[in-house]
Order: sequence, then C-alpha cells, then structure tokens
Amino acid sequence: MTQATPAYSRLSVLSDRHRALGTGFEASWNDMPVPQNYATDPYDEVVAVRTAAGLFDVSALRMIDVSGREALAVLNEMCTSDISRIAPGASSLTSVVDEEGALIDDVLVYCDGPDAYRISHGGGSLEDILPGIAQGRDVTFTKDNDVHILSLQGPKALDILSPHSAFALEGLPYFGHQKTTLFGRPVSIARGGYSGERGYEVFCASVDAVFLWDSILTAGKPLGVLPASWSCLDEVRVEGGLLFFPYDMPQGDTSPWEVGLGWTVDLSKPAFRGRDALERRKGQERVAQVGVEIDHHAAVEPGARLFRDGKEVGLVNSTAYSRYLMRSLALAHVAPELSACGTELELRGADGTFAARVVKTPFYDPLRLRTHPLEERTA
Repeated sequence: MTQATPAYSRLSVLSDRHRALGTGFEASWNDMPVPQNYATDPYDEVVAVRTAAGLFDVSALRMIDVSGREALAVLNEMCTSDISRIAPGASSLTSVVDEEGALIDDVLVYCDGPDAYRISHGGGSLEDILPGIAQGRDVTFTKDNDVHILSLQGPKALDILSPHSAFALEGLPYFGHQKTTLFGRPVSIARGGYSGERGYEVFCASVDAVFLWDSILTAGKPLGVLPASWSCLDEVRVEGGLLFFPYDMPQGDTSPWEVGLGWTVDLSKPAFRGRDALERRKGQERVAQVGVEIDHHAAVEPGARLFRDGKEVGLVNSTAYSRYLMRSLALAHVAPELSACGTELELRGADGTFAARVVKTPFYDPLRLRTHPLEERTA
C-alpha cells in the first residue's frame, strides 16, 4: 500500500486510520496528503451523509490565530466584508482580493472574543499578504499546524455528538462556535461544513484527534455513520452548490461579483485592499456563476465548454455525477445574459456533445432547509 511521502510538511495524525480504511493518499491539498478514496464506495458514503452522517478529516485546512489591539483593523483591511460585525462566538465567510479586485482567497473568520480571531482558509494566498498588512502594527498572527478538524456532516450529527458534549449543541446557531469538551477532551465545536447538511466541525489538538475520531465513529455506528473520503466531500459539496477556491474561479482574475460572492463585499466600510477595483468592476461582470444539468450518464470533465447557437458562451468548472440525485451536475460560468434558469445549452467535452441547461442551485435541497431549518429562521 502506498505510504504518505515524508516530503509533505504537514501530516494528519489520523493517517494510520485513513490507511486502514483503504486510502493510498492519492491526492494532497495544502501540502498535506488527504484520503481521496477509501475501500468503501463513495456513493455509500454520500448516502450516509444524506441520511445519517459522514465523518471527514479536513485537517488540511490552514488555520491562523490573529490577536492583538489592532487585529480587527488588520483583518478589515485585508478582507472585503466588515469583520467588526462578527460577534464573539460567531463566524463569517469573507473574500480576499488583490488590488485589481480579483479573488485570491476565500476564508472563514471566527471571532473568539475582543481582539481574538481565527482564520480558516484553503488554497489561496492570504498568507502571502497578511505579513505586509500586519507589519508595524499591534497584532500577532500564528499558523496553527497542530489543530485537527473532524467534520461530522449529516442529519444525525447532532444526535451523535450532543450526548457527549458539555455544551448544549442544539442551541448552537449556524456559523456559531463554542469551546467545550467532547468525550471529555477540550475542543471547539463549530456548526457548519461543506456538505449541504446540518453538520459540526470539531477543532482539537493533535494529541486528541485519534481518540475523538474513534469515539465519534463508535458513538455513531448504531445510527449509520461512516468515515467519508474526499471524493465523497467533493460530490456532496457540488450537490450543495458550494464553490471551491480556486477550481471554481479558473480565470485567475475572477471578482466576487462574478461568482455570487458579492454579499461578502461591503463597499461602505473604510478603505480596504482592492476596494476601488471592486467598486469599478461592479456591474462589469464578464461571467455569471450558475448550476448546469447535463444529459449524460457520467460526470463531465472540468474545463468542458458550453455553447449556445454554435457560439462558445461558458466554461464548466466543478463537476459530479450524483447517483443520489441521478443527474450529471456542473458548477459553471456562462455569459451573464444566459444565466436564467431553463436556458438551454450545448456541452462539448472529451466524452462527446450533450444537451445541458441552467438550473437552480443548490441542486440538493434548493431551499437550504437542511442547513437553515425554518424554525431557526423564524426564531
């Protein structure tokens, strides 16, 4: 069996657990090998996520602690949204752009208290610009390579975790987080995830990660929980219409306006990185972010082209064949005037030419009732 190469600077302490589940660490992300596939069928893992729960190791995310008297000012200069609106115990998605208004990262900012934040980010270049913005200011930023993140996603996630948490998880709102204990070990639990289901992300020290992984699976086994691979994660996030930087921004100079992230931009706050360019580019969108359904029995390849009346009008980015929904799906960019639901398109790719159409996203649970129940919206 293929072993994780020591050339990687980051390794999950759960690597042996992943190998026992059948992965050969066929892929890596953020300089950490990830379990792209297990011996189980990814579709069975998807079914577990949709009907019970799936447990993912997403420790490859990068976490940065930011603290100090000027922490808020630094984050507000770097990010497009108003970080001061994030209350302690809450978190928010935001964007980071360059001076031309092009996305260079999307991040989740957690507020732990006055002058204390955590940043979770993926494959973008936030870490290249943070030192320059922070230079000479009363702020400290530290990369946390010890933290491990276990993501339990699915309708039974609350039932699995709640009996073993010292905190009443049923009261935790979407994008809320709380320091507590789980199975007696210190953790921070956040409500969220990347699946389109109700889920919780457990942040723990590496010394506790194996114990917590085993304990969650043992507690969840009677309810149908399964360890879930990154192939499963990619499918459920496409079904949920969730973007993945930079794969859904392939142009390299994509603005937040062009991928439906305009809600992360607050042009009313004082000057921030890329503000003038974002103001200039608003209303000048070259592409629109859409969901596309394809008449094909398999996933099409990312990079396939979309046509209308013989003219190229778009590009396919993330794709999946959803056996759960029995549809071939894609997240794509099209000319803005063709973004209306029902617009008929032609897809041309390596596997052939297929009829396609623009449809509402998310493909799964289009009203997002799984993650945002009506009773919570009206509370």
